[in-house]
Amino acid sequence: MKDFIQHTLTPILAAMIWGFAFSAQSICGEYVQPFAINAFRGLVAFLVLLAGCLVLKIRPGKTKDLILGGMSSGGALFFAGFVQQIGINMTTAGKSGFITALYIVLVPVAGIFMGKKTSRNVLLAVAAAVVGMYFLCITDSFSLAAGDLYLLACAVGYTAQIIFIDRYTEKVNGIALSASMFLFSGLFSALASVLLEDAHLADYGMCMGGLLYLAVFSSCVAYTLQIIAQKGGNPTKVSLCLSLESVFAVVGGVVVLHESMSGRELLGCLIMACAIVLAQLPEKKKLKNAEE
Repeated sequence: MKDFIQHTLTPILAAMIWGFAFSAQSICGEYVQPFAINAFRGLVAFLVLLAGCLVLKIRPGKTKDLILGGMSSGGALFFAGFVQQIGINMTTAGKSGFITALYIVLVPVAGIFMGKKTSRNVLLAVAAAVVGMYFLCITDSFSLAAGDLYLLACAVGYTAQIIFIDRYTEKVNGIALSASMFLFSGLFSALASVLLEDAHLADYGMCMGGLLYLAVFSSCVAYTLQIIAQKGGNPTKVSLCLSLESVFAVVGGVVVLHESMSGRELLGCLIMACAIVLAQLPEKKKLKNAEE
């Protein structure tokens, strides 16, 4: 039961927070430029997590591992957000969501090269989830264009972030690792904002509620939940649960932005929900051993 809560319910909660963050991000994007948003959410998340570490008197682990883990995962997070923004500007939102979420395919592929085994049930669940996301996100004919290559690079970036978290979460405290990740991601975004954007402090006041949601919940809470979920868990299973953010994004659009869901989108949600259930089913070999 403890493993189910940590490795299944925890990443699903993170996916729900991220899904509703799309609505907040849509509102904030009307007033604040992308790098400035990521800089704000990253640095605020770092300060909140740092305060939590000090209050709880957390022992972070070796400084070297904390810096390397934060720099690598934070750099991957920054890169993914950077190329995603370019891709979104060149293609449809639905296709952007679909291609970005292909990290659920890349994670097990990367795991194979790293010598990690994945069960047949999980691989079938990944395939089903891709089908579900297609129905959920793609509303017209699918073809690859120039902007889609940036989104594929984004999926690679999120895959790298998941792999780096998987590597360092066993070496350092999860909350401290999350704080380090957001410190570097925030600093990289702030530098990019200074060089490439013309941000004004007055713009932040126009959408402060949304910015705080992105910083505290979407960044601080959700990514920390991801790190907790990955500790001792199967990264492919965890990434599959995280991919439910596509479903919650659609639900958030209905609740917050008063959008409507089509029958095709409902079918996609149902298939993805079935994929999550399939990934949790025990293998026949394990069932046989349990019966014996």
